[in-house]
Amino acid sequence: MANINTKIFDNVAVLCGGDSREREVSLRSGAAVCKALVDAGINAEVLDVKSLSEVGDNLRKYTSAFIAMHGDWGENGELQAKLSSLGIPYTGSNPQASSDAMNKWKSRELFAKAGIRIPNGILYDEANLRLETLGTRDIVVKPESGGSTVGVSILRNFTPEDLREAVNFARESYAGDVLLEEYIEGREITAAVWENNGEIQALPLIEIRPKLGFYDYANKYTSGATEYIVPAEIPESVAAKIQNAAVKAHEVLGCNSYSRADFRLRDDGEFFILEVNTAPGMTATSLVPKAAAATGVSMSEFVKHILELAHV
Repeated sequence: MANINTKIFDNVAVLCGGDSREREVSLRSGAAVCKALVDAGINAEVLDVKSLSEVGDNLRKYTSAFIAMHGDWGENGELQAKLSSLGIPYTGSNPQASSDAMNKWKSRELFAKAGIRIPNGILYDEANLRLETLGTRDIVVKPESGGSTVGVSILRNFTPEDLREAVNFARESYAGDVLLEEYIEGREITAAVWENNGEIQALPLIEIRPKLGFYDYANKYTSGATEYIVPAEIPESVAAKIQNAAVKAHEVLGCNSYSRADFRLRDDGEFFILEVNTAPGMTATSLVPKAAAATGVSMSEFVKHILELAHV
């Protein structure tokens, strides 16, 4: 990228950790990002930030902050707003986009208005539960906010007790409402998006095939538990539509720099967006680095580019 002041590389803080259920994954993302930055010749260090109150004047000595936080205040716009108030350039999306993406109900509404197909869904309301609106007896129960598939259950031919247990599991994982969505039978597809050469570009699609069960926390972060096909082996016309939808979702939310959209693809070629992650995982098993590598972009090249975008 031309005309970038190299002083932005002088002292970079890689922010990770937090106090959410995704803390351990965030620490792994932070370590991987920091190593990649150092390999690129950048002076970077990991900062394990355990609470938002730790983010203050002590960070002013850094020229940039690379956000490798996952979940809660590290990803929902609160950290981003704090860094903005301190005048510290940071990677990823602005506070509003981060907040809207984290709130799955809000993002669903934005996607639907933009013409991106979403699964049928309702917020859990025990006093007025209308499961018939989902159109299926196979449903997904998940926190309205959060990531890494923490607190998610898939229910098939379930009992009222099964539903109560799944709702309680979601609530124990993240505070707030619980979202019920129809389960889309099909393939798990993810589309990473980055801003490059003044354009929002979709990277090659990845198909995710867990060896056992669904793509839950364990399958995401256990080496060898999941097979990743890059690029996804689907018709080019379908792949192009999904990539276009990922770019549109990035734009609709007002994301910056990069994001990752998750989809379900049915056998008939119809696809549904599930969510957009504005602070995707960056561990050794994470999807965004795999997608970038499929285009010949190394982890070091990718994170350096994302850091540069924080100063554009």
